[in-house]
Amino acid sequence: MKPRENSLLPLEDAREAALFFVVGALCFLAALAALSAKSTYGAARAWTAEVEGEFTVSLSGADATASAEAAKLLAKVEGVKAARAFTDAEINELLEPNFGQSGLPADLPVPRLIAVTADTGAGDLGPRLSLALHEAGYDAAVDAHSEWAGDVRHMLAVSRIAALSIVALLSATAIAVIAFATHAALLARRDIVDVLHIAGARDRFIASLFERRFWLLGLRAGTVGALVALASVAVLIALGRSGAERTGLLPQLSLDFPDLAVLVVTPVIAGLAARIAAGITVMRSLKTVM
Repeated sequence: MKPRENSLLPLEDAREAALFFVVGALCFLAALAALSAKSTYGAARAWTAEVEGEFTVSLSGADATASAEAAKLLAKVEGVKAARAFTDAEINELLEPNFGQSGLPADLPVPRLIAVTADTGAGDLGPRLSLALHEAGYDAAVDAHSEWAGDVRHMLAVSRIAALSIVALLSATAIAVIAFATHAALLARRDIVDVLHIAGARDRFIASLFERRFWLLGLRAGTVGALVALASVAVLIALGRSGAERTGLLPQLSLDFPDLAVLVVTPVIAGLAARIAAGITVMRSLKTVM
């Protein structure tokens, strides 16, 4: 079977070089989009896991001693795992990006801050913290970090939908290009197809010739695209590690097992998509044109 296939549809065809490039580029973009979506999801999930159950309490008109006493009070509230008052050095460090190393003037009142960590399953702890502080006579405001986590989850859902839409669009584009190329190749070899029909070849046999041809093309192009994506991710990882400190909210590309699985599956999906598109196109063309 293989010699007959090679004689009828040679594996090398200069007209399909452009198709090989297009399919490889689409596979590269699809693999990179999938890896970016996975990394974005992982970064957002890790960040939300860190801030869930975290509270920041700001005390107005309190000094360091009152802040320490308020932290001890909050530590006794049911559902609180830990409560720690920020030191002057930590507060100045938080203000440094906006006000410089000199910080705010000494006579300008700055709220004292307390970091509170809730136990797992503590429920809605914010109102209990506010009630305990107000009963003790503190002028305090409680900020739940979970409110920010909700915004991140919403952004994560939008990013995931956008990434999946990009992958779907690239896949549909590749299938359309392959279908067009298959139809063109079929018309270019119409005389061979006519001879095969006269010899008694069935449409299914003729379609199998094109299926194998474009299965190999999709597999090779997908492999090249996946390898280029692998090299690109490796370069981005190297640049990220040699750059500034990691920002937890930003996606960090990696090369763990799921990432490698995406790269391995990409050529297989490209080959199968090319095979199916070629088979359907040839069978429809043989019924309507030939």
